[in-house]
Amino acid sequence: MRYIIIGAGAVGGVIGGRLFESGHEVVLVARGAHLAALRAEGLELTTPEGTRRLPVPAVGGPDEVELGPEDVLLLAAKTQHAEALLAEWAARPVAGGGTAGEVLPVVTAQNGVEGERLALRRFRRVYGMCVWLPATFLEPGRVSAAGAPVSGFLHVGRYPAGCDQTAERICADLEASVFRAVATEEVMAWKYGKLLGNVGNALEAVSGPAVTEPQLTLFRRLVAEYEAALAAAGLAYKSAAEQQAERGDLITLRPLPGIERGGGSSWQSLSRGTGTIEADYLSGEAVLLGRLHGVPTPLNEALQRLAGEFARTGRAAGSLTEAELDELLEL
Repeated sequence: MRYIIIGAGAVGGVIGGRLFESGHEVVLVARGAHLAALRAEGLELTTPEGTRRLPVPAVGGPDEVELGPEDVLLLAAKTQHAEALLAEWAARPVAGGGTAGEVLPVVTAQNGVEGERLALRRFRRVYGMCVWLPATFLEPGRVSAAGAPVSGFLHVGRYPAGCDQTAERICADLEASVFRAVATEEVMAWKYGKLLGNVGNALEAVSGPAVTEPQLTLFRRLVAEYEAALAAAGLAYKSAAEQQAERGDLITLRPLPGIERGGGSSWQSLSRGTGTIEADYLSGEAVLLGRLHGVPTPLNEALQRLAGEFARTGRAAGSLTEAELDELLEL
């Protein structure tokens, strides 16, 4: 199986780099300065074992790759970029007959649950991946992962439900690549459960890590709104306690020399000035479910809107003022 990593940023870069190190054929898909750096010098991967430069092939899009029937497309781009990428790759012909959308598996290694819905519009074989992988995009061509003794905990399963040999083969390859990977029929319960923490991504992005009592209060309220919406929708999810029980102490974050780990994915988007943020698919998922099932989610709605404003205007990550924080507490 060859892995084509569409979106070789923090998560995609680490997964692709680890698979490449373990002997698998990998192609990284990137753009701009990141693509130029990957082509010129390879991928620089820093983990607790050290820093190394990996000569992983990199391309800018599907026109540069001849797809084969054993390829696996792994989508690790942010959800706001997913629809255009899925359409572009699904239409590509595969050697032996058919298009990628008709014959190849696509794995959605993204936060939230919208990526699977978008993928199923274009691909017959969709696999969700629940990603717990503390990774950072440092600069073009450089990524890091601070977890040890494994880099991340990954659940993989068919979407909308089920598990098969492809999911098991993917997990076996990941297990051999310094990950804990589990093939499961409940991948979406894991992904809905991970959103319990991810609804706080917008809060972290605009106000910094939740360490003060007002921030912690807001985080608890975000989670409570989301849990109420999930209950009204009748959606199964893994509780925070269930997630922690399975993960246990499997992954410990280790300091990486010369590298200061930043915040989560939304924080990193603001810090890099990308102009977009995932809040529409994280806090926004709670808002969507709430509106569909008559559950008020005012705090998730406010933070979805606020994070979007930060991204569009280029406001610095973590720059929310105390007065603005107090306004949120009054909702």
